[in-house]
Amino acid sequence: MGWFYKMKKCLVFFIALLAINSMVFANNNCFIAKENGVTLKQEGQCAQRHAPCSTFKIAISLMGFDKGILTDKTHPEWPFQQGYNDWLDVWKQPHNPTTWIQHSCVWYSQLITQKLGMEQFKHYVQVLNYGNQDVSGDKGMNNGLVRAWLSSSLQISPQEQVEFLSGLTQDKLPVSHFSMQMTRDLLFIENLPGGWKLYGKTGSGNPFKKDGSRNMDKQLGWFVGWIERDAHTILFAQYIEGDATPDYSTGKRAKEIAKQKLISLTQVKKV
Repeated sequence: MGWFYKMKKCLVFFIALLAINSMVFANNNCFIAKENGVTLKQEGQCAQRHAPCSTFKIAISLMGFDKGILTDKTHPEWPFQQGYNDWLDVWKQPHNPTTWIQHSCVWYSQLITQKLGMEQFKHYVQVLNYGNQDVSGDKGMNNGLVRAWLSSSLQISPQEQVEFLSGLTQDKLPVSHFSMQMTRDLLFIENLPGGWKLYGKTGSGNPFKKDGSRNMDKQLGWFVGWIERDAHTILFAQYIEGDATPDYSTGKRAKEIAKQKLISLTQVKKV
């Protein structure tokens, strides 16, 4: 009987392990961290592309400063108007570049892209080599200028997010130094343990079903950016998918997950 009991326990453990593995490989979650081109940690499906959602504000900031639409951290300040996206109450007030990033205000992004116009918008997405570079928007809706990045046609993988951020942190993107410096400054979030500074942007939205339609029962969350201390810069991208929530807090959850992984990573590296 003792032998049978041990075998039964082993079988239960093995089945549970298979179930966990199937969950891991069934979803699209990913975490990737790199320093100087070397992968420090990679988990999950990091080559799979997804809608960038509000992480695309990083690219929009570069475009806006490069074209002179944005002039500094607090200008221009644009008033909220009826008809703008008002999914969050905090969006129903004037915004400037700093509050735009802090509150992840969609209508401010859309004003910038509309001032750019489709030709320049498309050009920037191409020269920045951003994901699949598809700014057509929702199929048949001709709304790419204001919707392409919002669970629509534009897609980018976690690996591509990190490569894009590598160009930003090294001042190597095909835009002005001023636009890159201002964007980096806007992305500062907080100081982490050990003297590290955290920069980044969250994003939330809906993933796609296999038939190409939006899955409104699920939500995606991004947190992409970098941490730096002295001469060290670690780039990262965290992507998660989960059940839908009324407040679209998936991006915030991705941020908290990534922060813990980054703190653990720096403790292991002891740099």
